[in-house]
Amino acid sequence: MNLKDKINYLIQENNMTKKEFADKLLNLEPKLLRTGKPPSESTIYGYLNGGREIKVELIPYIAEVLNIKEQELFEYDLEYISNYNIKYSKEIREIVHLLQYAPQNAINDIKEYLLKYKTIYEKGIK
Repeated sequence: MNLKDKINYLIQENNMTKKEFADKLLNLEPKLLRTGKPPSESTIYGYLNGGREIKVELIPYIAEVLNIKEQELFEYDLEYISNYNIKYSKEIREIVHLLQYAPQNAINDIKEYLLKYKTIYEKGIK
């Protein structure tokens, strides 16, 4: 998942429209290094649609609008989200972060539990 896709995904997760995202971003008054001015609304849509490269100076503002840490835009955790579990994605990322504290027997139990649900899900698809 590339940066544009992650941002769009998080916009959706936050139940925001692209317009709401653009408005919130512009309200923070970010300045582009090249121009010293905020990006236009159409430029922001260009970032979200992949027509323009997202400028690094906008990352802190984007993270603020999405209510995440900047580094979360570059972490792999979002890769585990699918259309099937999208409405629980925030909770799934929290679980992934907490797994480092789980003892091996808890990890084994979680894996066994999830494999049962995988089987049920796969049977439902056929």
